[in-house]
Amino acid sequence: MPRRPMRVTDEALEDTAPLCGALRELRTRLEIPADFPPEVTAEADRAARSPRMPAEDATGLPLFTIDPPGSTDLDQAMYLARREPGGFRVHYAIADVAAFVAPGSALDAEAHRRVTTLYFPDARVPLHPPVLGEGAASLLPDQDRPAVLWRLDLDEYGALVGTDVRRAVVRSRARLDYAGVQRAIESGTAAEPLSLLRDIGQLREERERDRGGISLNVPEQEIVARDGGYRLDYRAPLPADGWNAQLSLLTGMAAAGLMLDAGTGILRTLPSPNLATPFAREEAPPPDGAVGRLRRTARALDIDWPHHTSYAELIRGLDPHLPTHAAFLQECTSLLRGAGYTAFDGTPPAPGDVLHSAIAAPYAHATAPLRRLVDRYAAELCLSAAAGEDPPDWVRAALPALPEEMAAGGRRAHRVERECVDLVEAAVLRDRVGDLFDGYVVDVHPDRPRRGTVHLCAPAVVGRVDAAPDAPPLPLGRPLRVRLTAADPGREPVRFVPA
Repeated sequence: MPRRPMRVTDEALEDTAPLCGALRELRTRLEIPADFPPEVTAEADRAARSPRMPAEDATGLPLFTIDPPGSTDLDQAMYLARREPGGFRVHYAIADVAAFVAPGSALDAEAHRRVTTLYFPDARVPLHPPVLGEGAASLLPDQDRPAVLWRLDLDEYGALVGTDVRRAVVRSRARLDYAGVQRAIESGTAAEPLSLLRDIGQLREERERDRGGISLNVPEQEIVARDGGYRLDYRAPLPADGWNAQLSLLTGMAAAGLMLDAGTGILRTLPSPNLATPFAREEAPPPDGAVGRLRRTARALDIDWPHHTSYAELIRGLDPHLPTHAAFLQECTSLLRGAGYTAFDGTPPAPGDVLHSAIAAPYAHATAPLRRLVDRYAAELCLSAAAGEDPPDWVRAALPALPEEMAAGGRRAHRVERECVDLVEAAVLRDRVGDLFDGYVVDVHPDRPRRGTVHLCAPAVVGRVDAAPDAPPLPLGRPLRVRLTAADPGREPVRFVPA
């Protein structure tokens, strides 16, 4: 998922809109594949007609999905229930991509080339051909689908006490969206399998606090057409977004536990901000003093961060509906830099090398195989571990190269995100070159104290600011009035100078 998610309204995406054309040009410039090769498409068509269906029938389980409106690439479906004499049972079905993609096939090679779905404000560039990713492999309602079915038992406090995972045929009963789920739960009209999402989600959030983990409720940015131009606003996530995310995190932690116990696996790892660990990374680790820089940013945004309050405690107290809090949450994603993948076969990594510091536990990507390559391999490793069997040879053969493959795919996705942000912000401000804006200096170049980053108070834009060679250094963590000097969508990102 993008760290700075953006969504464009329908009005801003009319074919005549300049933003739409600029996004098309961006995909061409970045050489993003528009279509799948013919042999891959043909193979996907054949696989869609005859997937490898599991022997176990779990279609009697009334699963449901929760995704953004209009989504058709549905990776996960769930059914939630109470256990006797206490606690909960989470049934979590994950699309079984391996039922369609044979190792060494053209489909498999193309997935390794793409690595991950790429997200643009106006479109997705999928990992798999739509006939699979949005059709035969997707957990669409009222369709029998092959799935990797997790059964996760929790005690009355939401702690994991039992894990089982196996292949099964499933059938989702309903496709829900976050806003509808939130309304149904708040109004009391949600039936228990759905209403338990809040109960379990809140308990898992409490367990996250106990671990010292952090979930960043990063707001989505929405691009809206207005008066011949564009406006960029924040949209805060709903509580239901967070509760749903907790189930995915729960499954990822259960997957990590299975793989560590079995001695073969691939984990999603993140060192603490000041720790350097030798594994493949998508970006360089955050610099020393990153938390200190965030403290200065918090002060500039008038966010109270007492010295006795931890970073995790501060994050939980922020309200993403408030513009300054939303801006700070965007800056907090800098501490996620350095995340990578650690693969092992035969000897698990040392305890200090298996943690994801934001989750404060071992964790694996295992719940989004339609959109991420590594999840298909994690599923096979977990199925083998649960069955007490050795992983398939094709999985073991791929493990050594997967961390760097995923890192390369992550770097490509991050470049797409950065370019999209630059393009959208330039579209928002293209008619305001020369105008003055109030903002906060949220970063200063370590070797060039007169070059940095400014976060505007309004609109929700972050851009580079350069002071004159004879000017004082930029005041990190301080308010600064700036003048816009450049904004040309697709050609030049926003640039500012101190006013």
